[in-house]
Amino acid sequence: MNLRSVLPALLLSCAALPALAAGPGDPPRSGEPAASADAAEAPESPAHSGPAPSVADASASGWTGTGELGFALSRGNARSESLNTRLAFAREDAQWKHRLHAAALRARSEATGDLDGEGVAERRYELSANRFEFGGSSGYKFDPRHALVGSARYEHDDFSAWEEQATLSLSYGRTVVENERTTLSGEIGPGLRRARNAETGERQGDAILRARAELSHRLTGNTQLVNTLLVESGSDNTFAQNDLALSVAMSEALALKAGLQTRHNTDVDAAAGVRKTDTLTTLNLVYSFR
Repeated sequence: MNLRSVLPALLLSCAALPALAAGPGDPPRSGEPAASADAAEAPESPAHSGPAPSVADASASGWTGTGELGFALSRGNARSESLNTRLAFAREDAQWKHRLHAAALRARSEATGDLDGEGVAERRYELSANRFEFGGSSGYKFDPRHALVGSARYEHDDFSAWEEQATLSLSYGRTVVENERTTLSGEIGPGLRRARNAETGERQGDAILRARAELSHRLTGNTQLVNTLLVESGSDNTFAQNDLALSVAMSEALALKAGLQTRHNTDVDAAAGVRKTDTLTTLNLVYSFR
């Protein structure tokens, strides 16, 4: 596949989606429920215990979103600092569904010994994690269960085998299950990836197959379980990320969220001690706003 010949078409397709959303020729369909063809993050107020908001409610409220923050500080025999944060925004009507998200992780830990190789023992903080990511998507809904989704994602990770990864894709999305307690949706389609190898500094481009699945289940009136799986597979590398989260609402706006994130790259420099899989466990305070 010729990468240069496919890239303009995908860029044009994804750029056209949000532009068409603002056009006057796409009025909401009356009496039609909102679909769940998710493309990026799908923020939902964890305190909401009833049915999903109607299209009229979503249109009236405009953008909704969540903000998360987690911080850990250790002092004494061991010293470390870590910060993780995430923002997610969504807007949906009878015809369109838009998603935006951004996330960051940064950690420092104390290291001791001959850190400079000069024969002098010292103690200082060293960076042990530094990653940020942002992305977005727009989905055009053919009906309440089927959609065409254009999405883009970029991440930078100083401690990964791939220092940078940027993807652009066009996918078919389908809502498999949607009721008052459970939502299951998925997407699959072709795309392009541009990545930078952390070991060699070489930039590589390849065609990928992107797949995404999201399951959301409300356990109780104020407790929700969400699992999101993203796979971007190409000839150079297959990247997979799974996010499992349990949130407990304390009020309409505030919630506590425990999460487990697993990230996997198939192509790493094992000889240099680079592992294929990374995990991140978080406990965050979540603020929901409309």
